[in-house]
Amino acid sequence: MEGLCQGVLYPSYHTLISSWVQPRERSSLGTYVYMGAQCGTIVMLSTSGILAAFAGWPSIFYISGGLGMVWVVGYCLRGANSPAVSKNMSIEEKELIEMAQTSEVATKLEPPKESIPTPWKRFFTSPAFLALIATHCAANWGYWTLLTQIPSYMKNVLGKDITANALLSSLPYIMMVVFGFFFVRLSKLLQKQTSISRSLSRKLFNTIGQFIPMLLLVALGYVPQGRDTLAVVLLSLTVGTNAAIDLGFIINHIDLSPNFAGVLMGISNGFATLMSICGPLLVGIIVKNQRDVIQWRIVFFIAAGFYLVGNGLFLIFGRGDIQEWNDPTAKTCHSSLPQPESERKMAEDF
Repeated sequence: MEGLCQGVLYPSYHTLISSWVQPRERSSLGTYVYMGAQCGTIVMLSTSGILAAFAGWPSIFYISGGLGMVWVVGYCLRGANSPAVSKNMSIEEKELIEMAQTSEVATKLEPPKESIPTPWKRFFTSPAFLALIATHCAANWGYWTLLTQIPSYMKNVLGKDITANALLSSLPYIMMVVFGFFFVRLSKLLQKQTSISRSLSRKLFNTIGQFIPMLLLVALGYVPQGRDTLAVVLLSLTVGTNAAIDLGFIINHIDLSPNFAGVLMGISNGFATLMSICGPLLVGIIVKNQRDVIQWRIVFFIAAGFYLVGNGLFLIFGRGDIQEWNDPTAKTCHSSLPQPESERKMAEDF
């Protein structure tokens, strides 16, 4: 039931990011939003042992659930679907966001309608979106294979039980947060120094977030027994560099269609979640002997293959511009209103 309810979170994030964040800030602020998951994981992994020792294991559930309830109350009081309906921001800030998004608002020649029809067929015939689904599936396969099976591999093959140590358990997530901040700064530097296009930026960071973990994952399968420190370093770097996907395909749904960003995320995340289920299940089929390193290497090569194919398709077919099906009712693709040079440049940034 909890998983069923949480399935709506990622589409909701994308809908809110699309509505609230200026195009030039979506990479950085979108990354910060998704880093919240890692921060929460770090806090709970590092404190759950203490809570269980002093207040009993049920306190872990009561406190984490209670914090969720506090957030719900806070969001109901302060949150809003978009700046247009928010009562907790200045007029100047509202106008700033809306002006920055003018290039994404299609001009309709007929009276506006209450809702835009969802172009389902166009979604599944769009090479850019199909490539996005592929790379999302690959990312989930590799990520969940890592986080659910690597502790077993390290314990049975390398003799290192990282789950018994709170710091070691949370280290990969800590590295994701650290690398996340680094990649945001790198993205801003590249945009400032080279004026890198949005499409190229998405593909560059997605490649960092999938091809580097692909290589490190294969290397992890060849770490000799007794070199557990090296294995922990490789694991941390593998998960850490994966943070680059937040500036890659994760935010690409909004690039393709600000109007349907939540729907697109719901579709791709649905397929990707199936991969996160199938990956660990396949490990159980392949790895019959938990101490057989050869069987584990097969698992790592399969995950690496998913990374290779998924990101390869994204490099070939991925796009960083708004697709024509973003507004099926529009007669023109973008606003024809005159726009100041400074505002036009702001809207073209990301």
